[in-house]
Amino acid sequence: MKIDRLVSIIMILLEKERIGAQELADMFEVSPRTIYRDIDTINMAGIPVCSVPGVGGGFEIMQKYKIDKKFFSTADLSAILMGLSNLSTMIRGDELVNALAKVKSFIPADRANDIELKVNQIYIDLSPWMGNRNIQPYLEIIKIALHESKLLSFDYADRYGNKTARTAEPYQLVLKNSDWYWHGYCLKRNDFRLFKISRISNLQIQEEFFTPRDYQKPQLDFADILATMQTKIKIRIHKSIMDRVLDFCAYEYFSPDDNEHYIVSFPFIENDYYYNILFSFGNKCECLEPLHVRTEIKRRIHDIATLYEN
Repeated sequence: MKIDRLVSIIMILLEKERIGAQELADMFEVSPRTIYRDIDTINMAGIPVCSVPGVGGGFEIMQKYKIDKKFFSTADLSAILMGLSNLSTMIRGDELVNALAKVKSFIPADRANDIELKVNQIYIDLSPWMGNRNIQPYLEIIKIALHESKLLSFDYADRYGNKTARTAEPYQLVLKNSDWYWHGYCLKRNDFRLFKISRISNLQIQEEFFTPRDYQKPQLDFADILATMQTKIKIRIHKSIMDRVLDFCAYEYFSPDDNEHYIVSFPFIENDYYYNILFSFGNKCECLEPLHVRTEIKRRIHDIATLYEN
């Protein structure tokens, strides 16, 4: 995790007179280029790190410069602790515990209560109320494989339930819209793929190591693409499901119809996913326009009714 690595690099530079980029890269199992970017970030934060070229060279904090506990403001320490604390509830590990301990060592006694109050103002818990209990243990397995650059083998189900055996190189854990994914290079498809963890079974770390290849980050922002694909439909909803509909569109698209209902201009794409969203609202939602979407909903309802009549 970057914040953990930055804090650790600062602590190492405070303890050592000088350390090389390659040594830091080996220590944190990242590339020297990543270390150079981290050093730039530390410099931008106001800690003067010098680069000494040649044999015996490396990075060092400028002579006579010392970080005192007042360097980090209350807001700085609160933000760092808030991020690390909430991250540790999702992904457990000794490195996060160590990072938390190191950051807490910067807190002066007279600011401890104020910082603790601010840290506790936000709490993130992404563990499910119910559902797939493999998510947390699989996160731990993937994290180990990422750390050790080891291959992962698993069975993967597509959206139709078809399973295939896969082996892949892990490169990144991704949390998107409360769902966990991991991005890796699939040896079966010979390409990078984004795997949804809830669709994985029989996940195992292989003994085989892999040499990281040039990494291609996954595309996670589809706002521009969706904007060109989505249309607006008019739905009438009961006020009891307003909070659920707000997950998909802003309040400005709501207008009162009577004391119990709203008319909503709802973003929609004509595919199974969006039709299923409408069906999830049950009899609290009626599509008013356009006619062809309303007709398709009636056809699907008829097919469901037919299924239960047989």
